[in-house]
Amino acid sequence: MAQSATAGNGRRLTIRDAGHPLLDEVGLQIIEQLQQDGRRPYAAIGKAVGLSEAAVRQRVQRLLDAGVMQIVAVTDPLQVGFHRQAMLGVRTTGDLQTIADRIAELDECTYVVITAGSFEILAEVVCRNDDHLLEILQRIRSVEGVLSTEAFVYLKLRKQTYSWGTA
Repeated sequence: MAQSATAGNGRRLTIRDAGHPLLDEVGLQIIEQLQQDGRRPYAAIGKAVGLSEAAVRQRVQRLLDAGVMQIVAVTDPLQVGFHRQAMLGVRTTGDLQTIADRIAELDECTYVVITAGSFEILAEVVCRNDDHLLEILQRIRSVEGVLSTEAFVYLKLRKQTYSWGTA
């Protein structure tokens, strides 16, 4: 069941019945405020959502503790020395969850999902250069149960957002 509400900035929010007690209208508004600026002061968030600074601090801590959200610094890989990014399609045989977990153990893998479609697993990797990408491909291909990989090398990033989840 979904309900609509208006956020402090006038945007319509769709509140999904996710069965999570922290995801009420105010919780979603707090998340939206932090998605706009993860360093926004609790007092400013409180003013926007109609709560005290202390109440916002408690709400944010509960959202963090429950694993509903994280507050992290998102870097531009190019600016910190990683000049090659790619999405890897992985075809497998055997225990899919175990294979995905083994791939996820690699530090260079920033995103690993089990999918339906041409590939059983998609893994995003961030690498220093093409030689590093080749090394990662070889390591993934050595995982038991991996049949083949296909690399989709990123040439130009056109959009990257982390603002989903509240609208």
